[in-house]
Amino acid sequence: MRKIYLFFFTISGLAYSQQVPDTLYRPIIKKSTYVKGKGSVVYIDEGHRNFHTKDNRFLPFARLLQQDGYIIKGFDTVFTKERLKNVNILVISNALSPDSRPPFTSPTKSAFSKKEIKHLKKWTANGGSLFLIADHMPFAGAAAELGKAFGFKFYDSFLFDSERRGILDFSIDNSLLASNSITKGRNRDELVDKVVTFTGQAFETPKDALSILKLNEKYTVHLPDTMWVFNDNIKQFKASNLSQGAVLEFGKGRVAIFGEAAMFTGQLAGQQRRKVGMNADYAAQNYKLLLNIIHWLDRLY
Repeated sequence: MRKIYLFFFTISGLAYSQQVPDTLYRPIIKKSTYVKGKGSVVYIDEGHRNFHTKDNRFLPFARLLQQDGYIIKGFDTVFTKERLKNVNILVISNALSPDSRPPFTSPTKSAFSKKEIKHLKKWTANGGSLFLIADHMPFAGAAAELGKAFGFKFYDSFLFDSERRGILDFSIDNSLLASNSITKGRNRDELVDKVVTFTGQAFETPKDALSILKLNEKYTVHLPDTMWVFNDNIKQFKASNLSQGAVLEFGKGRVAIFGEAAMFTGQLAGQQRRKVGMNADYAAQNYKLLLNIIHWLDRLY
């Protein structure tokens, strides 16, 4: 069984000590949405032991949005009604509870208090735009209660394709990438017909959600009791009708939920500094999907 997961460990198993941001990654944006520094403000959560923050592993994420004219700020405190009052777009990526420490075992504690979830739900319903990213175990479990508030069911899991790879392909050609306003963008230059994710989790969506990254029986959800510990007794099931990325109109607000984080950044992994994320040649359109999601959350279409 361990041989089956060899590639997965060589990519995703480097998560805590050997993933650094690719500071040289600079995709070409033919026409920025805003004049530099004049766009909408995007806040990135940094107050919940987040694995990805704007100045570290999500630096390529932040720089890409800055290239497009957005203003990026950190949100380094708890979520309250008062502190959310002037926030329009909020990104939360791979949060953990205050006392979470490896080895991570199930059940995973929520990264957010019940009051925070209540405030986030009401803020979104009143017009806020939330971009929630919750990766494989333990991040999926840590965000499960927040996802549930919007009708999503997260599995604190790992997602593999039929070949047990850690790289998953979604395209218009294989019918796993939805064709809609987000993947089409606002013009031909923004069109996305293929994206790549790097393991992550799978989740159930509410009936009104629009799944962008669709899953089928060729994908399997694995639910280990301990992070990185795999054996023949692990509970698993087919990912038919599940999603790894979806959007939802919620009251007056908008929600984008994705079950994988590396796809939206550019990282260098291991001693060989292997490119993992939107900086990889085989994931060349991922940055376009990220921009299109932000444009949708920004109500540009």
